[in-house]
Amino acid sequence: MSESNMPQVQVVLGGQWGDEGKGKLIDILAEKYDVVARATGGANAGHTVYIKTASGEVKKFIFHLMPSGILQKNTTCIVGNGVVVHLPTLLEEMQVLEENEIDYKGRLFISNRAQILFEYHKIIDGIQEERKGKSKVGTTLRGIGPAYTDKMSRIGIRMADLLDIDTFEDKLKQNVEILQNMYGKFEYDLNAEFEKYKELKEKFEPMITDTAILINKSIHDKKNVLVEGANGMLLDIDHGTYPYVTSSNSTIGGVVSGLGLPATRINSNIGIMKAYVTRVGAGPFPTELIGEFGDRIREAGGEYGSTTGRPRRCGWFDAFLSQYSIMINGFTGINLTKLDVLDKLETIKVAIKYKIDGKEINYFPATLEELQKVEPEYMEIEGWMEDTTNAKTFEDLPEKCKAYVNKLEELMQCPINYIGVGQRRDQMIEKF
Repeated sequence: MSESNMPQVQVVLGGQWGDEGKGKLIDILAEKYDVVARATGGANAGHTVYIKTASGEVKKFIFHLMPSGILQKNTTCIVGNGVVVHLPTLLEEMQVLEENEIDYKGRLFISNRAQILFEYHKIIDGIQEERKGKSKVGTTLRGIGPAYTDKMSRIGIRMADLLDIDTFEDKLKQNVEILQNMYGKFEYDLNAEFEKYKELKEKFEPMITDTAILINKSIHDKKNVLVEGANGMLLDIDHGTYPYVTSSNSTIGGVVSGLGLPATRINSNIGIMKAYVTRVGAGPFPTELIGEFGDRIREAGGEYGSTTGRPRRCGWFDAFLSQYSIMINGFTGINLTKLDVLDKLETIKVAIKYKIDGKEINYFPATLEELQKVEPEYMEIEGWMEDTTNAKTFEDLPEKCKAYVNKLEELMQCPINYIGVGQRRDQMIEKF
């Protein structure tokens, strides 16, 4: 799509269980956008971007809080109010940029309403997981859930509080006292934490602003805005596979509330979906491949968490799940990623229906008990057994590969606009 035809406000969201490859498309599109904004989640999200330098070297960047658009030298990046921000992690990512001579100063802004995630949130995350015993959710232990809990309990500390260091200190002491009454006297150096944040205040103060005003003014001034999703649709706190979900709304609703962005401003919403499906951690996974075949896809796709390093569970593409994701998010198009991972498979399966006790259902189950009973019905598609990594256009793909893409498009009833055939920025096919 030419730059002149790009939607003014475009959203990119994960359409499965996260790790779909959002960072790559964000990086590609960011070149054509003035503003890139992150609306939800925290450092539990990991976006990996590969960039080919002028010398031919391929550099890998992993961002957990930093919007991927920061790699474009003229792009303004926003961390919205819906994000829980662990400032030391963000600082580390800023230092990586500095080491690679990427200037972010004057381009990175953080909402004054964004919640701060502290070290005690990580401690509590571990305590909560331990207490759940066999019902562990398998969190990243990055403190995301406890930080959002404080937000909803109305005891959270926001970026705006950091600007008044005396008020900040009072709130920090009060919070630790409240939480230690709840979870016991866990080991935590309050004074060290406070001193660290006194230093961080000086670093981050120029970046803290009302980003809702910033993003809406940008739209008013005819600038283009790209919204970068975190996590994935099936990890949404309301619409995902609860309780094996994240603690925020990773669907389109989180974009609206997490940025102060009116829904009526959104022109386009791209869903990112792998040509197969993966998930990290515990929870139901109807099309999961257990054993040698799943291991084969994991190794071919390098399916290890960018945040935790944990091996991802792998399974066949789930068209039924995808239809649910498209319905909730209102995707206007799909970016199908990692198609090349399937290059060496003779036969590929796609889940087209869900059955429970032999009866077809027309809804995505709301309970674990019901979802664990799901028996997917598959269709088999002949593999192409050819390399796709050098394809530049849809027509360059093998005929059987094109048939697979067209079948997914037909099953999802949503156009596939982008196709990823490798890690690099230049390995993305546009299909409009």
